[in-house]
Amino acid sequence: MQKIELEVIGIVKRFGSLVANDHVDLSVMRGEVHAVMGENGAGKSTLMSILYGEQAPDAGSIVLRGKEVQYRSTLDAIGHGMGMVHQAFKLFNSLSVWENVVYGHEPARFGFIDRKEAIARVVALAERYRLQVDPIAKVSALSVGVRQRVEILKALYRNARILILDEPTAVLTPQERDGLFDVIRNLTADERTILFVTHKLHEVMAITDRVTVLRNGKVTERMVTSDTTPREIIHAMTGRTVNLTVQKSAAKPGDVVLSVNDLVIRAGGMKPVVDHLSLDVRTGEIVGIAGVAGNGQNELIEALTGLSHPDSGTVTIAGANVTFRDIESHRQAGLAYVPEDRAVTGTAKAASAADNLAMGFQRKAPLARGFLIDRGAVMNHARSLIARFTIKIGGEAVPVATLSGGNLQKVVIARELSHQAPLLIAEQPTRGVDVGAIEFIHGELVRERDRGCAILLVSAELSEILALSDRILVMYEGRVLADIPASEADEEKLGLLMAGRMAEAA
Repeated sequence: MQKIELEVIGIVKRFGSLVANDHVDLSVMRGEVHAVMGENGAGKSTLMSILYGEQAPDAGSIVLRGKEVQYRSTLDAIGHGMGMVHQAFKLFNSLSVWENVVYGHEPARFGFIDRKEAIARVVALAERYRLQVDPIAKVSALSVGVRQRVEILKALYRNARILILDEPTAVLTPQERDGLFDVIRNLTADERTILFVTHKLHEVMAITDRVTVLRNGKVTERMVTSDTTPREIIHAMTGRTVNLTVQKSAAKPGDVVLSVNDLVIRAGGMKPVVDHLSLDVRTGEIVGIAGVAGNGQNELIEALTGLSHPDSGTVTIAGANVTFRDIESHRQAGLAYVPEDRAVTGTAKAASAADNLAMGFQRKAPLARGFLIDRGAVMNHARSLIARFTIKIGGEAVPVATLSGGNLQKVVIARELSHQAPLLIAEQPTRGVDVGAIEFIHGELVRERDRGCAILLVSAELSEILALSDRILVMYEGRVLADIPASEADEEKLGLLMAGRMAEAA
């Protein structure tokens, strides 16, 4: 009979007038994979940060293996057997795998770090849980999937009995995701317990035993995964029915809007990170770019948007050569851009919603009169978009720093789509947002395509690439390895191409 590993009883956490966790109860059994789900702002991250000792609750208690515990810091939580793999990995890129794993807990001999013993411990731990890593490899040289294994090894080295995985598959290929699931199964076989925090329903159905759903800071449902369905989970999360399928008609491509010819970007190195790449995007089509992170996608998008300049080649938007022009010139040529990082690149978090919704277009009518910004027009523009895109905010004058991730993403999407530019580059448009926001954003992108916009979509979510794209380009080592109709692609084929295995994908 399974034993209770973790109990959360009546946890309350307030931030001013906002109640992030409202008397949350959670019970997790030893050796199970337990999903924690909810929309953006539902209280998942707050609860996990409390469990990992990053924040203290205002009320309630945490019981581990039958004993109530109180944390003063994350070190206390780690000492009680808690481990966490954050969505943004916390590794030293300049150090080796073994140095990262044992950091702060190094075996010593004669007052010095015992390198041989440290490597031996890491190798033994990796073999025990089938976490294939090279202990002496530099972290900077590792793929995203292997870096994640290093993070898991770090937690296990510190004897984590409960492992919190925060959006663990956000940047993994399908093959790497399957490898992670194998690791999770090996961990639970050893009676380790997994808290699986994700928005991906198909993964919840594939790997978890039970699900706890939060909405507005409260637990709305507790489910046995094998006895439920994705639609029931979504309804518990949102309180409504969400359409999981992207509805779109066949594309009607027209004239070329974005033309990239023989682009080379070296980014300070000898080997190009973008290697003689060419592509076209036409009106009325969505072209998806699939690829494992680090294969030149970020550098390509920076060059296409004016954030950086290539070493050679050309970039043309609606007939204008913008290769070596600034960001404003790209805007004037007809570019709208949803960046990967909504907080750093996409918004000014200290500024109001009105200013953020005008940003980049504030010098043009109807937001400006001659050389002067029309504040009344800016405020009216913001009110209209807040209503149209159902952005949950106190008003157009409120700073966007108060918004959840999903609502901040809606601000960026609303701004970029509201001016009907001929070209939209959308980079990770739904990363970290909930199912309701995903449904809404997908619908908006399809509507833009149908009005004649040319859309270049970059996403780590292959399901999103497959659902939205009319054509799919696969990038590998800075080149377009394949250009295929979406109707001829599936996750397995794309995953093989993303790994450079063309023969197997044929």
